[in-house]
Amino acid sequence: MAKTASTRGGSDKANGGQKEKDAPPPPPEPLRVPVADSHTHLDMQSGTVEEALAKAASVGVTTVVQVGCDLAGSQWAAETAAAHESVWATVALHPNEAPRIVLGTPPSGGQAPQTPRDGRSRQGAREPGGDAALDAALERIAALAALPQVRGVGETGLDYFRTGPEGMAAQERSFRRHIAIAKEHGKALVIHDREAHDDVLRVLAEEGAPDTVVFHCYSGDAAMAKICAEHGYYMSFAGNVTFKNAQPLRDALAIAPLDLVLVETDAPFLTPVPYRGRPNAPYLIPLTLRAMAEVKNVPEDTLATAVAANTARVFGY
Repeated sequence: MAKTASTRGGSDKANGGQKEKDAPPPPPEPLRVPVADSHTHLDMQSGTVEEALAKAASVGVTTVVQVGCDLAGSQWAAETAAAHESVWATVALHPNEAPRIVLGTPPSGGQAPQTPRDGRSRQGAREPGGDAALDAALERIAALAALPQVRGVGETGLDYFRTGPEGMAAQERSFRRHIAIAKEHGKALVIHDREAHDDVLRVLAEEGAPDTVVFHCYSGDAAMAKICAEHGYYMSFAGNVTFKNAQPLRDALAIAPLDLVLVETDAPFLTPVPYRGRPNAPYLIPLTLRAMAEVKNVPEDTLATAVAANTARVFGY
């Protein structure tokens, strides 16, 4: 009997731990100066859009940029931005989506598992479509990019972490076309760069960068931050800048010019410390922004004022 009770107690403890991990963190102290979440995925978060926006506004996050990663998600982003005054949209095929279109669903499953709201799944089985299918999808992205509520083209770029060598050509073809779309429509280019710094910078140089470029969830080091600053590229920092092992990110943030810095959640991913591993959402922006202010050794309000102005300038609102 004692053994049974002990087992049950251990099970209850484990269940309690899982519930805590799944529970949304408590709201942080509100910001005194309102800011924007420059990159979020409301379609992958629990609850309604209205609930997410209200919760964010209650802590001083009064604008969010909803980011598309595939055709369905980009369409939803555009529709959501049209329906909500505090939401702007970006549209694109994620770097890991491009090879899925061209090559079909790889045996490894490709992009990391995600669970968007019903109807916007990025993980359905895919038959190989070749370059023609990719080009057709990119034309649909171009059409969405022309909409007034769509203020950016992204997230696009290169990701060598989740896509192997067989998918690199599709990624680069897609990235180059997204650069052209951003320039054609005068929209910001929002870049996803994962373990591909040199090639991302190379392609930007070869194609000629749009007037406005944002490195979303900046992942480079201080040396790359200097290159970005020289070219006037914006660097958007997410909750992972608070992680213990992220000193290279903090070093980059420390030297990034104040007028080129943004803040984002990339929610529901990259929840900042002390809630790492729990669901992220725009209302947690104050935690990341305060950590960033410490790294840059500036008052919270000073950084918030700069970030708010930068985000408005990037996305033209």
